[in-house]
Amino acid sequence: MVAIRLKRLGAKKRPFYRIIVMDSRKPREGRTKEILGYYDPLKEPPEIKVDMERANYWLDQGAQPSNTVQSLLHKVSHREKQTV
Repeated sequence: MVAIRLKRLGAKKRPFYRIIVMDSRKPREGRTKEILGYYDPLKEPPEIKVDMERANYWLDQGAQPSNTVQSLLHKVSHREKQTV
């Protein structure tokens, strides 16, 4: 199964995450199919950037988002609706 999840980057105690698409059986740091965006929780407010067009494509293909990614996608889509 294909999953949309976070891949941890950054230094020790300075996490930075990429939102990626990969096979769910692979380890967190394994090879990715596509990078959809990033999430920086240390900025104030936390910075989230996602290519929603590609995320929707993968969701339509049956990719399952992790709980954290699902909440991030919800925040981004809600924020886009407010600006339009």
